[in-house]
Amino acid sequence: MIQPDPFRHAAKSGDRLSLSDLLDLHGESSPAVLLLVLSVLCVLPVYGVGTALSFAILAMAWRWGALTRGGTGLGTGLSDRLGRMRLDETWSRRCLHGLAWLYAAAGRCLRARWTGLCHPRTGPWWSLWIALMGVVIFLPLPFGNVLPSISLVLLSLGWMFRDGLALLASAVVGSGALAFTWAFGHLVWEAFLTVRTWLGLGA
Repeated sequence: MIQPDPFRHAAKSGDRLSLSDLLDLHGESSPAVLLLVLSVLCVLPVYGVGTALSFAILAMAWRWGALTRGGTGLGTGLSDRLGRMRLDETWSRRCLHGLAWLYAAAGRCLRARWTGLCHPRTGPWWSLWIALMGVVIFLPLPFGNVLPSISLVLLSLGWMFRDGLALLASAVVGSGALAFTWAFGHLVWEAFLTVRTWLGLGA
């Protein structure tokens, strides 16, 4: 189990961290760890981060089934480009504190249960789910990154701890993200039709 202590110690250094640094602090490399780090970064209200990382999330979705059966990464080119992305000192510290809290809470609450949902054969279904959340993160919605990112964090932790309940929670939160996206799109469409009528452009 990943411990929160390395993240607490790193938060005191005040360094500007890259994605590679965050992955190194975990002390292990797995698809679930990488997806979790990407998802946590997508929650940060830093302009353009969610859009950029959504492509990496979509790439993970494409290969999730193979990766969870023993693959080791996403490919050198993509990882190298992402690895050079750095946060400033403030967001580095906040991200580290957030990860420390996340792993401490996960260690208290999560355990192996309903492990059938974590079976490698379910990989294709979770691949589709990761892709859906990646698309929602990519869309320019107000606060649109939050729910899909939380869904992917829960998915990652559920996979790491073999906790099917966390995976079900991921599905529930992600369904809320899809509902929000549909409602916002419907609102925008209705506003467009109203403006078109005001301008006399209706059929």
